[in-house]
Amino acid sequence: MSAYDQLMAYERVTQALGSVAGRTGWDQETMMPAGAAELRAEEMAALEEVLHARRTNAKLGDLLEAAEPPDDVARAQLRHIRRSYERATKVPATLATAIARHTSKGQGIWAAARAADDFASFVPVLSEMIRLKREEAACLAVGGDLYDALLDDYEPGITGAELQAMFDRMRPRLVDLRARILQAEAPAPLDHVFDEAGQLAVSTLLAQTFGYDLNIGRIDKAVHPFSSGSGTDVRITTRTSPRDPFNCFYSTVHEVGHACYEQGIDRAYVLTPLGAGVSMGVHESQSRIYENQLGRSRAFTVWLYGQMRDQFGDFGVADEDMFYRVVNRVGSGYIRTEADEVHYNLHVMLRFDLERQLIDGSLEVADLEEAWNARFEADFGTAVDKPSNGVLQDVHWSFGLFGYFPTYALGNVYAGCLYQSLREAVPALDAQLAQGDTAAATGWLRENLQQFGGLREPRDTIRHACGFAPSERPLLDYLDAKFGAIYGL
Repeated sequence: MSAYDQLMAYERVTQALGSVAGRTGWDQETMMPAGAAELRAEEMAALEEVLHARRTNAKLGDLLEAAEPPDDVARAQLRHIRRSYERATKVPATLATAIARHTSKGQGIWAAARAADDFASFVPVLSEMIRLKREEAACLAVGGDLYDALLDDYEPGITGAELQAMFDRMRPRLVDLRARILQAEAPAPLDHVFDEAGQLAVSTLLAQTFGYDLNIGRIDKAVHPFSSGSGTDVRITTRTSPRDPFNCFYSTVHEVGHACYEQGIDRAYVLTPLGAGVSMGVHESQSRIYENQLGRSRAFTVWLYGQMRDQFGDFGVADEDMFYRVVNRVGSGYIRTEADEVHYNLHVMLRFDLERQLIDGSLEVADLEEAWNARFEADFGTAVDKPSNGVLQDVHWSFGLFGYFPTYALGNVYAGCLYQSLREAVPALDAQLAQGDTAAATGWLRENLQQFGGLREPRDTIRHACGFAPSERPLLDYLDAKFGAIYGL
């Protein structure tokens, strides 16, 4: 057996153990009894200890030196394994284990603090998490920027400075569009009670309509919707709200975008580094284009309106045109995951700025709630009423996911590029979506992006699919055109 074959056999076991850890995390979010949190923290720490030992094993370094890749796919596999090995060997096993243990504990404490609207009870946990992540970042950065070192886990090849420059270019157009929309008349929100069983029935229909294979997936409920897994076991969660079925429906479509990316990757890549989405920004491009450019389009809402009428009867929206406006209603809500397309990136920019300050030490955790509330009121014109609508609304920081938030906005940028190319490639797109037929759209995404998994670097993945280098302009042009038409700007 060649060194390359030995290396891939070794990596297959590591990938399988990583899948087990991921499934354990899924269980913690969906099925685990609340009293099991302490035990689960020890289990997650034990798994991380084993994984860290494998990822830093000197044998792996020897095989990387000896391996001779036979083709481009093998070279891509080696690129990922080498990058993982070099990062893992910089972080002491004791630190990696401590982070895994604290992450598992922190999630439960965050959930309780959020339910009680008690940020003070979360402060010690978050402070310790930031201390651990700063220590990890110092190991990885080797004298460089701490935040960039953490960002590299989620979007390799980009820096905080590059993202800041992009966001600085985006913000003026977003703020201007927001201001013009808020001066126009908005449609009334839904005023109807939608039963949970009906919401979940439509949610399942939407998942299947967008190509989610339930034979190798499942849908459960969670406080914070997410997608988990890869290959032939890819699971999603959603949530329901009696007066806001769109929360359920578009959370489902969003997570289906993530899941279909994983389900669409070439099965030859399963349990290899290429067998998962290449970055969180590219991953988010799939969830956002499914949710927004396709799912909230004028054409698709024609079909969805009919499905909702069939399920719920008359729910107070007179016709398809008004339904489209209600689906795309713009307002300064508190919650990122429920934000309209105009406000969403402003939510992300707020988090990006605050977490960079937390990592560089210019913002203390004790001052975070006040900083959040001041920034939110400045950006959205509304005072935060309670922590669960503000600093405690997202689970990410309790998990130590610093550097993750900006990939949401980057995913929107990538989705704008993909949608521009998709419309050129599928001239009959609107007619198909109006019939609830997403096959051509999702098929184009699978053929041009999803099947390749981690074969290319993130920005090269988008460039290959679109035929041009990614930029924020297609997204901003799309938002101006769509909401300009809806609000008569």
